[in-house]
Amino acid sequence: MCLILFAYRVHPVYKLIVAANRDEFYDRPAEPAHFWPDHPYILAGRDLLKMGTWMGVTTTGRFAAVTNFRNPADKRIGLRSRGNLAAEFLKMQQLPRIYLREVAKDRDLYPGYNLLAGDKNDLYYYSNVENKPRLLSPGIYGLSNHLLDTPWPKVIRGKRALESLINTPGEISREEIFHLLQDAQQAPDEELPHTGVSLEWEKALSSIFIHTGHYGTRSSTVIFMTEDLIDFEERVYASNAEIYHEERFSVHI
Repeated sequence: MCLILFAYRVHPVYKLIVAANRDEFYDRPAEPAHFWPDHPYILAGRDLLKMGTWMGVTTTGRFAAVTNFRNPADKRIGLRSRGNLAAEFLKMQQLPRIYLREVAKDRDLYPGYNLLAGDKNDLYYYSNVENKPRLLSPGIYGLSNHLLDTPWPKVIRGKRALESLINTPGEISREEIFHLLQDAQQAPDEELPHTGVSLEWEKALSSIFIHTGHYGTRSSTVIFMTEDLIDFEERVYASNAEIYHEERFSVHI
C-alpha cells in the first residue's frame, strides 16, 4: 500500500474513513479482499507470496494497514515481510499499544515500514524508522512511503481532497472518493521528494494513482466505519489500469 488517506473521528457518523491505494509490481500474486478461510473474522486482501496483507479489518472492529518506507539504500537481505505485521495484528485481540510495543522490539528485523493499528477505541501509528508509537488524535491524515503526514505532493493533494469531500453537505460520495484515488496527475519536478530513486521514477511515483509498464496501483479501497458497522469496498486493477474485480462488504461489529 502506497497511499492511505484517512479521517479519524472527525465525522459525526463515521469514526474512521479510509481511502487507500495499494501499489505493487503487477506480477506479484495477490488475492482481492475476502474473508480468510483460516481466520474467518478477517476481511483483507492477501499477498500470496508471503501470506500477509497490506490492509484489513475484522468482525470485532480491528483495522490494520502497512506501507513501506522508501529507502533504496537499504539492501539488507533475509528480512521479514512487512505484510505480516498487519496480518498478525488482525489475528489477535491484543491492545494496539501493547502490540506495537512488542513489534518495536523486533524493528530491525524488517525493512522500513509504517503501520496503522487500531481497535474500537484507539488508533495508533508506528514506523520502525521513527521508532515512536503514536496514539492518534482526531484529524485527517495522509501516509505514503515516508513518515505519517510527510508533505509529499500526493499526500497534500489527497488530504485536501478528502477533507473537502467530508465537509461537503449531505452524504459523503463513495464515487467521489474513488475518483480521488484515480488521480494520475504527477507532481512538477520542483516539488518532487528526493528519496534516492531516479528523477523519472520519482515522477512516476508522485501521482496518487500510478501506472507504469511493470508497477502501479493494484487496488483502491474505501472504508466507512461506525461503532457497529464497517462498509468496505475494493476495486482491483489489471496491468492496463482497468478494473477487473470489484466487491463491497458490510461487516457488523
